[in-house]
Amino acid sequence: MSNTTTTSLAAILRDAALPVTGAAEDYTPLLELIGDARVVFLGEASHGTHEFYRERARITARLIEEKDFVAVAAEADWPDAYRVNRWVRCVGDDRDALNALGEFQRFPRWMWRNRDVLEFVRWLRKHNESIHPARRVGFYGLDLYSLFSSIEAVIGFLEQVDPEAARRARYRYGCFEDYGEDSQAYGYAAEFGLSRSCEDQAVQQLLELQRRSADLARRDGEIPEDEFFHAEQNARLVKNAEEYYRSMFRGRISSWNLRDRHMAETLEALMAHFDRKLGRSKVVVWEHNSHIGDARATAMGEAGEWNVGQLSRERLGDDVVLVGFTTYTGTVTAAADWDAPAERKRVRPGMPWSWEALFHSLDIGDFFLPFRSNEVIRNALNHTRLERAIGVIYRPDSERASHYFEARLPDQFDAVIHFDETHAVEPLDRSPGWDMGEPPETYPTGL
Repeated sequence: MSNTTTTSLAAILRDAALPVTGAAEDYTPLLELIGDARVVFLGEASHGTHEFYRERARITARLIEEKDFVAVAAEADWPDAYRVNRWVRCVGDDRDALNALGEFQRFPRWMWRNRDVLEFVRWLRKHNESIHPARRVGFYGLDLYSLFSSIEAVIGFLEQVDPEAARRARYRYGCFEDYGEDSQAYGYAAEFGLSRSCEDQAVQQLLELQRRSADLARRDGEIPEDEFFHAEQNARLVKNAEEYYRSMFRGRISSWNLRDRHMAETLEALMAHFDRKLGRSKVVVWEHNSHIGDARATAMGEAGEWNVGQLSRERLGDDVVLVGFTTYTGTVTAAADWDAPAERKRVRPGMPWSWEALFHSLDIGDFFLPFRSNEVIRNALNHTRLERAIGVIYRPDSERASHYFEARLPDQFDAVIHFDETHAVEPLDRSPGWDMGEPPETYPTGL
């Protein structure tokens, strides 16, 4: 790209970029772009950046208050998030928000047990206390890692409503009991024929629960509809997680696609659940950019992967809005390896010819950039650049190989929110290693 073209591109972007300053009206243009869409995906470029969590919460609060969104669906395990759901909807036994987050004990705990999530959960409970119970906004998980805790949830539900059905469920799920709640050990043994697969048992249990739905619904409110829905989703999760853990040993694409298909199906089931109760429902989704940005616009899509954003766009069209988040540099909460302690790590500046470097070069700080219905921006950015993705692991020494992929940003998202310098999210379970990590420098106070 020539200097003249680069200068022209910068001028176009500066003219279109809308500043994000912390003011109440920051996201009014985004809400106008969203219009009456049913699903709004709010992404993140890492699982450990304070600004991403904080701004998703700000946008979500406006969607709930101004556009009647009825649920928040997160990249979290269903049973863990459902404990939060009960508390925010004023039906749980937990005494406060901190206790309601207590199920999030699996690595990476900081992903949902952090200061920003805590504050949002408190806000959501307070909001729900002021409205009719039927309109209270829920908090749900879309992910499928909770194989064994979902088994416990299904059996626990059935023990309360039908002890004989609980006995049958315990017998079927007993197929998993030799693995000591080690899901990957089960997947390895079943995939390579070292033990029998539990697929049939998981499918049978889900089918029985679905067949019983009409009977259970006739019990004159004896069983709350939400609790049956919770049990059915856990049974579906067991079926899909069983397949997922076997697929892990067939390669990344197979397991990735199965996981994102499960999340898309769970989102669809959640919307149908609320549609039955309230009519046309709206849901906001919190997930990583790699799950919500349309995979067809990325190198991963070219390799055969799909994701939740793509599947939702294909099903709902313009009723879906995909919003990505980016950052150029700062700090992040991440681990050096899987199951390793959380650390506060320095994020290297965005690489040359990356979207992050382009946005930094504008020298305008933090901003919102709309793509949908803006042909000038779409045409100006109609090319491929590198895009950074930090998950729960950050390896700066192998930055290019570990954390970058190629993407066409205007096709991947409907809008992007860029924060030039960001800060590590603060874990609720802070370790000495995190406190001794990269200094917070300008990390905001008063959280």
